Amino acid sequence: MTIVVGYVPTPEGHAALRRGAQWGRASGLPLVVVSSQYGDHRLDGAQSARFDAELAAARGVVSDAGVDVQVRLLVRGNDPAEDILAVAAEVDAELIVIGLRRRTPVGKLVLGSNSQRVLLGADCPVVAVKADATS
Repeated sequence: MTIVVGYVPTPEGHAALRRGAQWGRASGLPLVVVSSQYGDHRLDGAQSARFDAELAAARGVVSDAGVDVQVRLLVRGNDPAEDILAVAAEVDAELIVIGLRRRTPVGKLVLGSNSQRVLLGADCPVVAVKADATS
């Protein structure tokens, strides 16, 4: 069993990472941090190096919390939700943690395609945290 964290280098992604690390430490479960990129023409060498640096920092946050961590940068053209759900199934996830950003009134009608797909498609509990949820 493990905890899967959907990670993007945003305030919401950082909040999900911190919360996942807290639960990993409390439960003794390892984390698998998933960062999914489309890998189209926008992913050049500089962009790839930036992602590597961001994921190294994410690995450090979790390791500093005393939690075993595996970080996966997936560049296979899938939607992030597909990659998160696939990894969660592969590792028999106990929990998925994702970040959730605040929405406008119109945006609240549609939760967000990736967040909504993870919440509805997961076979395990999903926790969605806001950027200001750091404790």
